[in-house]
Amino acid sequence: MANILIVDDDPAVQITIRLLLERAGHHVTVAGDGRKGLALFEALQFDLLFLDIFMPGMDGLETMRHIRALAPAIPIVVISGRSATPDAYAEPDFLKMATKLGAVASLQKPLRPGALLAMVDGCLAGEPKGSNVCSGRR
Repeated sequence: MANILIVDDDPAVQITIRLLLERAGHHVTVAGDGRKGLALFEALQFDLLFLDIFMPGMDGLETMRHIRALAPAIPIVVISGRSATPDAYAEPDFLKMATKLGAVASLQKPLRPGALLAMVDGCLAGEPKGSNVCSGRR
């Protein structure tokens, strides 16, 4: 199966994604912030990356920029617990922004196990960016 890196500062999210992916047969490595994630990415080979947008220190967008410079083709799935439907008085839709900056797909927290696993399968199968399979929608 795949070698997957999870970069998220929330231990509960790390454990949830790790357990789902390991039960599906994948090898999972976890980092608690962008700098540690980038260091692991530079040291090891990964097939897929889950990247939280909002983390202390190096945030997900900056981390993604560095990773894209190193490996432009690796599938990156961004995750966030912030609102996906901003209004005129709220912040922008960071998940949509991240997909425009190079992520292949995005997931809103709390994560739905079926959607996450479908997204992983689709992204690893080489589904095109924005496709229903890679986006976790079926």
